[in-house]
Amino acid sequence: MISLSIRTSLYPLCFCGFLFLCACRHDMMNEPRAKTFSQSEFFKDGASARPLPANVVPRGEAQVNDAFHIGMTNGVYVTQLPMQLTPKLLARGRERFEAICAECHGRTGDGNGMVVQRGFPVPPSYHLDRMRNAPLGHFFDVITNGYGAMFPYAAQVEPQDRWAIAAYIRALQLSQHANPNDLPPDVRNKLEAESK
Repeated sequence: MISLSIRTSLYPLCFCGFLFLCACRHDMMNEPRAKTFSQSEFFKDGASARPLPANVVPRGEAQVNDAFHIGMTNGVYVTQLPMQLTPKLLARGRERFEAICAECHGRTGDGNGMVVQRGFPVPPSYHLDRMRNAPLGHFFDVITNGYGAMFPYAAQVEPQDRWAIAAYIRALQLSQHANPNDLPPDVRNKLEAESK
């Protein structure tokens, strides 16, 4: 059995050891690292970026369609939807718009969402002439990269959902500024009869 005096003298030693171990911290932010494309003395070629190993299999989706992935072709915004417009796509666009965009832009796209009513800067109404005349790729690009006070949503919203939102924005614009002469005669006659 250890005597009381030895045990008492071990307490300060154990306490110092405990403090020493608590100070041993290994944070990744303190590790030596190389910045992308910077010089490196570690590798023979002097570059910190390393070539991909042979037979690497890419993950995710290859972005080979500029119109679909960036909303532009040859640096010009696309004017047509790069996918088929279906009721399902518009329904998805409405659902995503109401979940993500309506808080600022309002449910009808008038720029009077709940956040704006609480003091956030007013976004432009989708029903202004310049917005109605904007190509569809413009809306996709703004959702992707942000604009003004709007943050980019590329990380939160997949490209197909961005296009669905853009298509729904165009539907909102048409709903407020539809030309009755663009309707088929039977639909136009039905609406005229209902309005009387």
